Amino acid sequence: MQQFIFVIKDRDGVHARPAGAIIKEAGRYKSEIKLTAKGKQINLKGGIFALLGLGIRCGDEIAVTCSGPDEAEAAAGLKQSFEDNL
Repeated sequence: MQQFIFVIKDRDGVHARPAGAIIKEAGRYKSEIKLTAKGKQINLKGGIFALLGLGIRCGDEIAVTCSGPDEAEAAAGLKQSFEDNL
């Protein structure tokens, strides 16, 4: 299991464009990928609406957990995606 914590820096929080990029990145991996924010947990492969439905704002802290055969690559790729997009 690989996990990382990220603080949202985008002043608009998680909105459609970056959410789409993150969901696309999550779909590249075989591992199970969970995102926890505001006391709720979603499967990042579950689609963009699950992610947008969390209402994540600038300054919110999220945790991403990857478990599976390519968990290290998934965690590294998703962390980079969050840094690039949010």
